[in-house]
Amino acid sequence: MKSLLLTIAAALLLGAQTTPAPRELFLFIGQSNMAGRGIVEAQDKQPIPRVLMLNQAMEWVPAVDPVHFDKPDIAGVGLPRSFGKVLAEADPKASIGLIPAAFGGTSLEEWKAGGKLYEEALRRAKFAMRTGKLRGILWHQGESDAGKKELAATYRERFAAMITQLRADLGEPNVPVVVGQLGEFRSQGPEPRSPFAGLVDEQLAQIPLVVPYSAFVSSGRLTANPDNLHFDARSQREFGRRYALAFLSLDANWPIPAR
Repeated sequence: MKSLLLTIAAALLLGAQTTPAPRELFLFIGQSNMAGRGIVEAQDKQPIPRVLMLNQAMEWVPAVDPVHFDKPDIAGVGLPRSFGKVLAEADPKASIGLIPAAFGGTSLEEWKAGGKLYEEALRRAKFAMRTGKLRGILWHQGESDAGKKELAATYRERFAAMITQLRADLGEPNVPVVVGQLGEFRSQGPEPRSPFAGLVDEQLAQIPLVVPYSAFVSSGRLTANPDNLHFDARSQREFGRRYALAFLSLDANWPIPAR
């Protein structure tokens, strides 16, 4: 009887998930500029063929903004959706799965192995990997570490340790990793919010020196919301495109070989 009930429950679960699971998976982690705070427009609500996102209920649904749900009252346009669009257009065979796991206001220290953010990202990625392959990890973070010189100066080594462990825990030691520069506006103005943002950027740019199969993406000429803290929607869409091109430079198997 117990076995029968489990079989019925599994069938009901599969029936509820009407959207086929995507095959090519990407994990998005970091803080608010990865989660996205751009103002959502009508174009951001249009589904993109073959680009899905894993929602908070662990269901695959069309990728529309906001993709992230870390802070529902302020979540907005981020870079994952435009990233997926570029890859889908680059290969008409690909089905893209976006795994949002970023959380606003968090430091690199909070992303260490064993912490709540790390474990939640690991849980969501492993769930998705039951039916697909992890093709990349995308990271944008550093604003929370740009206020203290000792944190900024050690960013490269601390990130390398975290991402090496995450790759190992996911069973994908060579999965491509793409990191992005902080907004250049963070170091501008008469009273810059982050005194060591430039130092964090230097550390981020050196990630490819210490993390194999990784790339760094410039945020040059991207602009901010009025808060001078978060990328605006236009810039997030462009940032996603840049992340996608960086990923393609790392993955020689895209377009996807015939299966």
